[in-house]
Amino acid sequence: MRKQLQSRLKALKSEFEAGQKMMAELDAKRANLHETLLRIHGAIQVLEEELAEPGGQSEDTEIAANAAAVDE
Repeated sequence: MRKQLQSRLKALKSEFEAGQKMMAELDAKRANLHETLLRIHGAIQVLEEELAEPGGQSEDTEIAANAAAVDE
């Protein structure tokens, strides 16, 4: 009986460690996605502000919009 309990404990610890590793990987992916979404949101804001201005794009805004598009 004791051997079975030790075996089960070992299996559970292994499963727990695998779950922790997976959670860390998912957290890293989530953080990366969050940063990407922030960059996209910023590019959207720049483009919306530029389109709202009468007279079209200024050279500085065009450079910023192109740089944001390249980051994607």
